[in-house]
Amino acid sequence: MRSVWKGHIRFSLVTIPIQIFNAVETKGNVSFRQIHSKDNGPIGYKKYCKTCEETVGRDDIVKGFEYEPDQYAIFDAKELDKIKLKSTKAIDIEAFVDMDEVHPTRFENVYYVGPEGDVAKKSFALLCNTLKETGKAGIGRIILRDREDVVLITPHQNALIMYKLRFPYELRSIEKVPDTEEMDKADKAQMKLAMQLVESLTTSFDKVDFEDRYRDALLDLVEQKVQGKEIVNMDEESDDKPVVDIMVALKKSIEEAKKKKSA
Repeated sequence: MRSVWKGHIRFSLVTIPIQIFNAVETKGNVSFRQIHSKDNGPIGYKKYCKTCEETVGRDDIVKGFEYEPDQYAIFDAKELDKIKLKSTKAIDIEAFVDMDEVHPTRFENVYYVGPEGDVAKKSFALLCNTLKETGKAGIGRIILRDREDVVLITPHQNALIMYKLRFPYELRSIEKVPDTEEMDKADKAQMKLAMQLVESLTTSFDKVDFEDRYRDALLDLVEQKVQGKEIVNMDEESDDKPVVDIMVALKKSIEEAKKKKSA
């Protein structure tokens, strides 16, 4: 596993050499290239000006912020370079919080963190164990790709997990979701059956089926193409109409859930 960043975590006066790794594996992703159907040539793109319709080179492109319709504040690369933050190669832990205080919508990218070299192992273990014992997560800042991000650091097994957090302004208000101004009171009988259904479907997280069925079907399709075989359509789901009566639907769902568990 190759690190994407090396530096330090500063835990007050304690400095811990660390290295950061991408936690997400992308090698298994299935990707396609755009190909010209006539001669199988790869498709490229030319940038052009929508006003004069001329092809534009990289040196002729600047960045503009549209502060009013069709009115731009223009910036060149040198101006933007002036505000880039220089990496200090250090994550300063500014505060500690309870993990359950951080709403899942704030999580963005996820990374693994490990010690950098044998010298760092002791102090790294100290931070891991301290976070485990206190049940806290550390909040700090890191500069990745010229941008400063707020991160949350939490222990997991013998390493740390670092989540890059979204800033509050990046999230829409859930209050803007239509038709959620008031929540209807649930019928007691329906609620009892719904809770029974939840109980019948409850299992441990590690037993949940996370098979990527679309990826598997896509790989099978690719294999058929490579082998020159005829493409076979996937089975379509049943067109059974949904049961409108909630009580009937709940009872039927509970019966089906029990059958699956006993199977």
